[in-house]
Amino acid sequence: MNILYWSDDHPVTKDYLRYLIESYSDIDGPELIEAMVKREMPGQFAIVSSFGIESAVLLHMVSQIDPCLPVIFLDTDKLFPETLAYRDQLIDMLGLKNVKTIGPAPLDIQNEDRDGDLHKIDPDRCCHIRKVEPLNKALAEFNGWISGRKRFHGGTRSHLPTIEMSNGRVKINPLAFWPAAKIQQYYDDHNLPPHPLKDQGYLSVGCECCTSKPLSEGDVRSGRWVGQEKKECGIHIGDDGRIVRTGSGTSDPRP
Repeated sequence: MNILYWSDDHPVTKDYLRYLIESYSDIDGPELIEAMVKREMPGQFAIVSSFGIESAVLLHMVSQIDPCLPVIFLDTDKLFPETLAYRDQLIDMLGLKNVKTIGPAPLDIQNEDRDGDLHKIDPDRCCHIRKVEPLNKALAEFNGWISGRKRFHGGTRSHLPTIEMSNGRVKINPLAFWPAAKIQQYYDDHNLPPHPLKDQGYLSVGCECCTSKPLSEGDVRSGRWVGQEKKECGIHIGDDGRIVRTGSGTSDPRP
């Protein structure tokens, strides 16, 4: 069966991934979320959210489907205070009942970033101890997770599928095909509050020390790690060190 990841409840195999792609490649948004968390893999999914500029859309969808679905929030200890305030606002407004705020291991910070300037010397290592390792631990109990990545963000995200395999787990990207206008329309239709930094011109936010306003309005992520080749924090990179996109030899089901 070529099992990629195993739990007592559900084996995730390449055949199963192929079945999911064939069965659900024509849906996205809340329909895809509900199919995965209610029908296919109940009790085995979490959503990973940055509570960033566009996060309220996916979080609202989840709140309507299952407000008790685990929401994993990575607090790196270097986030904008506005992001932390926005997290608290959305939790209260949307009635999210199972938000898990996780952070880096204190020993890792003590041993590798005691002065807090690792991001200047080795940003990949900084992301690894502050985001990648904590997320890996948090996802250990799940066989699937939900990501808010979108194709219109460009770069390595330009060819995102809606369903993929990531480090042995099913990952879904329900908003992969949604353009910016559709994201904004969802905000308007559901009266969702914007991230406090959006009015200041930010289009994508992460850690405060590695985020600037976009260099180009047409490049949403151009304000992330400005002046460096780095474009991703690492949580979307597989065990082989490559950016995870189509996953496990499967192809993108849509053009």
